[in-house]
Amino acid sequence: MVECSGPATVVFDPSLTEYDFGPTHPMSPLRVDLTMRLAAALGVTGDRLRLVEAPFATEEELLTVHEPRLVEAVVRAGTTADYTDEFGLGSDDNPVFRDMHVAAAHVVGASVEAAEQVWSGRSLHSANITGGLHHGMPGRVSGFCVYNDVAVAIRRLLDSGAKRVAYVDVDVHHGDGVEHIFWNDPRVLTVSLHETGQMLFPGTGFAHDIGGPDAEGTAVNVALPPGTSDGGWLRAFHAVVPPVLRAFEPDVLVTQHGCDSHIDDPLAHLMLTVDGQRAAYEALHELAHEVCGGRWVATGGGGYAVVDVVPRAWTHLLAIVSGRPLPPDTDTPEEWREHVRTRLGRTPPFRLTDGRTPAWRDWSEGYDPDSWLDRAINATRTETFPRLGIDPLP
Repeated sequence: MVECSGPATVVFDPSLTEYDFGPTHPMSPLRVDLTMRLAAALGVTGDRLRLVEAPFATEEELLTVHEPRLVEAVVRAGTTADYTDEFGLGSDDNPVFRDMHVAAAHVVGASVEAAEQVWSGRSLHSANITGGLHHGMPGRVSGFCVYNDVAVAIRRLLDSGAKRVAYVDVDVHHGDGVEHIFWNDPRVLTVSLHETGQMLFPGTGFAHDIGGPDAEGTAVNVALPPGTSDGGWLRAFHAVVPPVLRAFEPDVLVTQHGCDSHIDDPLAHLMLTVDGQRAAYEALHELAHEVCGGRWVATGGGGYAVVDVVPRAWTHLLAIVSGRPLPPDTDTPEEWREHVRTRLGRTPPFRLTDGRTPAWRDWSEGYDPDSWLDRAINATRTETFPRLGIDPLP
């Protein structure tokens, strides 16, 4: 584990939980509240991981990615409840709520602030766990995502002088919005490991999706079979992500950490544990130090096992961002457990681990063409590696 050699921050204030589609929606803001409470109770936030207040994105910042008509529609819907489905508003995935523009702009502002923290040198690592709204499109809301905070933050990094930005998305769903926005921009590498679109929303992100004509090879997609667990997922990650990041040589690494790849997540079909997810976070931290001097912007994303998974996974993430990772077998504090019991009437998880020690077979040890997983990995390497100047063979 590489230790953080510089200041680290998390951009957060409690009003960020106002990004709230309602009590029956899967993406409950409670998951953010429980995460920050758990991180505080374990001493993760404090001197080593300083809290920075989240600003609101300006309209000018939103318009670096989004169409004016979309912003106008979101403002109108959240103030007058007047909307059409032209922009994806009012669907089961994206119900309208009061002041949704304000809440969504706040999330964007938090990610932009995290990017500013890192690019300015005020922080070496900075996180926004309320961010990672990777499905947002320039002219349409999608998949629980009103605005695309990640894309706006990447745009800010480019406008501030970054020559190359690498984006790695480990959410169970394809990071289609970020990929679409930078599809033909050779300055941005988008890498997404996700359950195959054959089985899961948004139905995109296949190995042959490699970027536009001016940016071939800068979109990298690993479409994983349902049922993939820690060993297979980490095999895919290590076979693809480190080589493409090393070849691209980014100035800064931006990551999205949706933890809906967990076996207990109700909306998808992968089978990772918190321990496997933690291993991915550690690997990304190490790669940030290896390829771009430690400059790392980390965001949240999906994750719908609100009590049992998200707080533990993202507390591990924040601890790694801070430079003081927590041992996997750390107990959850009694004060946090009592809050869960009192607030939700639920039995809380008692440890940060699922009791697994992740291990994987390295790609160099051989390719099995009878394995769906290996065929998926091989397809990605074959499509993208030569375009990045990498030998696709083990």
